Amino acid sequence: MRAVVQRVSEASVTVDGQLVSAIEQGLLVFVGIARDDHLGRVRHLAKKIVELRVFADRGGRFDRSVQEVGGAVLIVSQFTLYGDCRRGRRPSFAQAAAPEDARVVYEELLDALREHGLPVMAGMFQAHMVVASANDGPVTLLLDGEKAF
Repeated sequence: MRAVVQRVSEASVTVDGQLVSAIEQGLLVFVGIARDDHLGRVRHLAKKIVELRVFADRGGRFDRSVQEVGGAVLIVSQFTLYGDCRRGRRPSFAQAAAPEDARVVYEELLDALREHGLPVMAGMFQAHMVVASANDGPVTLLLDGEKAF
């Protein structure tokens, strides 16, 4: 699994002009699911998201998690995080999980995050979404289930 995590003051997902999900302060997380992803990686990523210290304490240091600031998480499935652009001009998505497999892992991630007691919102799986956000900082981090970065 791969994730792009953004600290936001607000974020929302709209599908066909209808608001699907929205959060105020928290984390907007774009998640890509690989063909070989499994529950162990889901739990690792969920724990990492929940415990990631990217919110400032009184001294201005990144020392508080989304839980500690009372924030929420908005998860958006994005298979293009597994786009391989090393050859040619069209990305290859061969490493991305098939939609039916990815949906299962995506739902497991939502459940794993909710187990931590966080307010968790979600985009609409396999839909064309318009994602709007106010990146706070800006703070954007990359996470990888295989710990490649």
